[in-house]
Amino acid sequence: MSAPLCPADAAPATIAGAGPIDERQRRATIDAYNLVALRRAAALKQITDFAARLCEAEIALVSLVEEDEQSFLSATGTDLDGTPRAMSFCAYAMWQDDIMVVPDATQDPRFADNPLLVDPGVRFYAGAPLVTEEGVPLGALCVLGTSPRPAGLTALQLGGLRVLGAAVMARVHGSRDHAVSQVARREAEDSETRFRILADTMPQMVWSTLPDGYHDYYNARWYAFTGTPEGSTDGEAWNGMFHADDQERAWAAWRHALGTGEPYQIEYRLRHHDGTYRWVLGRALPIRDAAGTITRWFGTCTDIHQQRLAMEEREIVSQELSHRIKNIFSVVAGLVHLTGRTHPPLAGLLGELRQRITALGRAHDFVRPHSDQSRPSVRQDSLHGLLEELFIPYQSRSGERFTIKGDNVVVDDRAATPLALIFHELATNASKYGALSSIDGRVTMIVTDTGRDVVLLWHEQGGPTLHDAPTQHGFGSQLIEMSAKRQLGGTLVREWHADGLRVEVRVPREAFSRLATT
Repeated sequence: MSAPLCPADAAPATIAGAGPIDERQRRATIDAYNLVALRRAAALKQITDFAARLCEAEIALVSLVEEDEQSFLSATGTDLDGTPRAMSFCAYAMWQDDIMVVPDATQDPRFADNPLLVDPGVRFYAGAPLVTEEGVPLGALCVLGTSPRPAGLTALQLGGLRVLGAAVMARVHGSRDHAVSQVARREAEDSETRFRILADTMPQMVWSTLPDGYHDYYNARWYAFTGTPEGSTDGEAWNGMFHADDQERAWAAWRHALGTGEPYQIEYRLRHHDGTYRWVLGRALPIRDAAGTITRWFGTCTDIHQQRLAMEEREIVSQELSHRIKNIFSVVAGLVHLTGRTHPPLAGLLGELRQRITALGRAHDFVRPHSDQSRPSVRQDSLHGLLEELFIPYQSRSGERFTIKGDNVVVDDRAATPLALIFHELATNASKYGALSSIDGRVTMIVTDTGRDVVLLWHEQGGPTLHDAPTQHGFGSQLIEMSAKRQLGGTLVREWHADGLRVEVRVPREAFSRLATT
């Protein structure tokens, strides 16, 4: 749906049979309609809240385009009160006969250089013109998104935006008359009827409550899903539709939302009309008046049963695979130990290999999927937690010989293996030749996240005095180099000071977690 070029300084449009509209006429109409009284009105806030939800948009506005500025009579998703008219999308939309849709503002020559593309990052726009009974354009009811939408809005969303735009104009006309006339009352009732029709066509269950949480409205989808008679779940009877194991939890979440005014969100099992229980995602937002007082709650229920079952199946498979991998580590370590017993000359080398396999097993066990019973006490994506887990064999209690300071970086299973090898080898060498070989020796680790890199500084103190750097490097040193450089793509620098070894490992930030690259 395209729009002709009709910027703020273009020639005025015309009213059928009444000649062209100029800015003086528009100014007179705006003044006559007493629109100041509608700023931040609860009724308009309900409309922008619903428009944002209906169109799945981050921002919804009722704009009033004046000579030099555009102001917002109501806003959802932004704290702005308005913008210069030169930045206004609605200055174009208000001249249209129907909704103006801009699928990607970066590709539209009218808006490609608009500052709103930078902050708040507008890409998508759709605006229903707000035009008086006399044909004078005032502004638009619009929704804005931060992602392009090549397909624009659905037919349901377009129809809903038209209905909501008509509801805005009903409020505007009521403001002009300074009272709710009989005509305005009929328009409001008609708007309410159309709202209910619109809500009944939505695929979600829609409901609303009074400020105290008393449920007084459900759409047709709710009754079709639950199979209950209309009106039978009003008031507090809705909670009886939940699975018995979920009722207390749902009540607690709802009471918390009512008491704090915070958004309500919970997953629970809702009784289906066939007698089974299906998983549903419940959400609700409060509607507030100009003073911030909650006037109504508006909510939805979305059937997520199939997604929930699929997630549970994936979790079971993932945990089973992780459990089997853990068993493989144990079996391999046992075979290495048995081989060492039957081949005494290799016992020393095989003992070191067994320790390395055990360290990898601990790292895997830390980051693998866990149930509520097996989950570690610290976050599984925590670098500090992984290091503490690796250092357990070298101290009788946490913090006794190792101190970990600095930033706590997110780490996933991809980085856990090379990190486990690096710090297992350093700890093993420290226990044989370095700080941990002395009773008072300690190791301090400092983690610094620079934004681009993560620097891990290993500093030993209290061990034997070092005179020179070693002239030979064993397999363990080669393993540290390979893990830091080849697997993590980082650098490693060793410094042998008299008071102890210092090692700096510098790794690109994105190597620690896949999330860092998204």
